[in-house]
Amino acid sequence: MAKPADRGGAGKKGAARGSAAKSGGSKTNGNTKAASPKGKKDSYGAKDITVLEGLEAVRKRPGMYIGSTGPRGLHHLVYEAVDNSVDEAIAGHAKKVAVTLHPDNSCTVVDDGRGIPVEKHPKLRKPAAEVVLTTLHAGGKFGDGGGYKVSGGLHGVGISVVNALSETLRLEIWREGAVWEQNYERGKPVTKFKKGRPVKTTGTTVTFKPDMEIFGDEIEFDFETLAERLRETAFLTRGLKVELIDERGAGEKIEFQYKGGIADFVRHLNDSKDPLHRKIAFFEGETKEGQVEVALQWNGSYQESIFSFANNINTHEGGTHLSGFRSALTRTLNAVARGKGLLKDKDDNLSGEDVREGLTAVISIKLADPQFEGQTKTKLGNPPIEGLVKEVVNRKLSEFLEENPGDARRILVKAVDAARARDAARKARDLTRRKSALENSTLPGKLADCSVKDPALAEIFIVEGDSAGGSAKQGRDRNTQAVLPLRGKIINVEKSRIDKVLANNEIQALITAIGTGVHDEFKLEEARYHKVVLMTDADVDGAHIRTLVLTFLYRQMPELIEAGYVYIAKPPLYKFKQGSREIWIEREAELEELLLRDKLEQFQIMDADGKQRKLGKRRWQDITRHYKAFEGWLSTLRAEFGHEVIAFIAESHLLESQAKTLAAAGKLFKTKDPKDRA
Repeated sequence: MAKPADRGGAGKKGAARGSAAKSGGSKTNGNTKAASPKGKKDSYGAKDITVLEGLEAVRKRPGMYIGSTGPRGLHHLVYEAVDNSVDEAIAGHAKKVAVTLHPDNSCTVVDDGRGIPVEKHPKLRKPAAEVVLTTLHAGGKFGDGGGYKVSGGLHGVGISVVNALSETLRLEIWREGAVWEQNYERGKPVTKFKKGRPVKTTGTTVTFKPDMEIFGDEIEFDFETLAERLRETAFLTRGLKVELIDERGAGEKIEFQYKGGIADFVRHLNDSKDPLHRKIAFFEGETKEGQVEVALQWNGSYQESIFSFANNINTHEGGTHLSGFRSALTRTLNAVARGKGLLKDKDDNLSGEDVREGLTAVISIKLADPQFEGQTKTKLGNPPIEGLVKEVVNRKLSEFLEENPGDARRILVKAVDAARARDAARKARDLTRRKSALENSTLPGKLADCSVKDPALAEIFIVEGDSAGGSAKQGRDRNTQAVLPLRGKIINVEKSRIDKVLANNEIQALITAIGTGVHDEFKLEEARYHKVVLMTDADVDGAHIRTLVLTFLYRQMPELIEAGYVYIAKPPLYKFKQGSREIWIEREAELEELLLRDKLEQFQIMDADGKQRKLGKRRWQDITRHYKAFEGWLSTLRAEFGHEVIAFIAESHLLESQAKTLAAAGKLFKTKDPKDRA
């Protein structure tokens, strides 16, 4: 068995993480079969093959379609619904999309497009809208008719997945002079697709409520997360008006509309930075393969911010359009730098990292047949797009630099300086490694290390200052928990070159303690801890320090974050004390539930037989959820109609009467005896 990794120094290579598990069954080799349990026959047959029909597969494996069943997947439902509306806008049939968050945590997406077709599908003999909502791989993306030539909904599963993962969904379509309606529950229609009142406009409204069975009890849309995504959408769809309305709590409303498209996007991204040149470089080109738009501007920072999109979908993992852009950018700037004499014959070429230092860029591709990797569409795979982007950027960037010689010089001087700093940083790393090898001691002196040898069991707490370090050391488990105090605020890596970053003492302590190295020399397998916990004070300074450390990790050790090794310690909001009982509360919702439960526990609940009953945990949660939704709706209604109107409705027993017409309501108010109103 291999020895566990020695925790004494980062220079020693990590060995095997464990040993082979011992088998408790029979040994097998050659053609010998493992013994079956005594008395049991091998019953695996055709009846054990399960076929999931319709949307069952989505509910069985939701992560395959929306990435996760956590906050990311929850918000992905909204993105899928919005993407359908944006497809209408890209096709030139919609000018406005509105997203509304309701107090009961349902969401409505409205557009003024053509409306989903309502006539019966010729093959399936069902309304086309019902086919779209209940059938995977159904939509206007696949044919050559009046559907979509450009669409982010490659797989045609978006809105049907939203339907499958929603407790309820209501569909309204304005088309052919009328409103068409249908309701669904967990992907299945519960009402017929019917024609309603006449209208003159067109469009589609989808209201869905995410299913607690899929996403758990804590279903809550984050306004800022959605605002960021919808702002992106507005930038990428020039002229489209996008609204986000929050009816929860105090209520918020925000509107996005940008005539300048992705050039405005770059201007927004550089708003708090110091641009090297005022004019934003904007290029566009089109071939039979697709259409490309590129906007870019360099600033005085030392980090790159490049965002790539395909049919308005943010391709976080890049793809052929991003690789084409990077290749053309590096080649063009090297050619211009040599032409202007900023690079001599003896000088090495500028690297891609050098020319992208301080660059903010947005690449947007529109194409008819996008090849995404996975349903969540984070990487584009169309090979011809790389050539298209290369050709456009090579030609148009050369023209921009030639027409703006002052801007060109500032950009190239920055890239040359970046190359020199990169070389200095490499020499500094080499010197540090040689020094460590000679001294045979690589761990920082202020690190209180743990004794466990297995990195998978070890965790390190990055704390704020020596005083916090002392408290953390007293409360830690010495076996598995290490503590590293940081003195003051570390250097801001966004505003410093890599050579200065690596010369900072606190940064050096962090790098050495974690053990992975940084940037090109990063090796995840050499991580000394599989949990790196940032534990700063719950104040403004603490938040700033946490942000600085996170920024460093994101820029120099992104693989550490991607591997799930980085955590943020979250202090509780409240301490609830009742007699000898003490409870630490992390969320506002948890406090509300606790207070409501404490109040309701004072009541006796009797069933029809007169027996006292206790409410189970699920029932308590349902009551709390409905109560919060009720309070939210009241708050929204008060804001719109005033307190007096809502008080009148409540006191008049109008809600309890379930009156659905004005005549029924009028009859209720004519009743003299209040008891008869209920």
